[in-house]
Amino acid sequence: MNKLITRAFLNALGTVAYIVLIVSFIFSLQVFMSDTEDIIIIPMAMLLLFVCSAAITGFLVLGKPIMLYLDGKKKEAVSLLIYTLAILFLITILFFIFLITYFNFIK
Repeated sequence: MNKLITRAFLNALGTVAYIVLIVSFIFSLQVFMSDTEDIIIIPMAMLLLFVCSAAITGFLVLGKPIMLYLDGKKKEAVSLLIYTLAILFLITILFFIFLITYFNFIK
């Protein structure tokens, strides 16, 4: 059970790290492209990024549970998926608490 929780935490942490990297990359593009005109390639690039991100985060969240499920370890697979989603939910709540605190007390 402890091994599943550790794996779920690593899956969730990897997903959060990936999201932080992608958002940082997008924000850094604003510096270089602030005065450029809108061109058709921008929505195409964003849609491609969305599809690739869905595949990567799907792999991070669902990859190991699907492998466990196909190996016949159905209870472990479902537990790992639930733990991963629960940890991601808790991290999301922490992000929103930080945002609320930041905008209410710091600004």
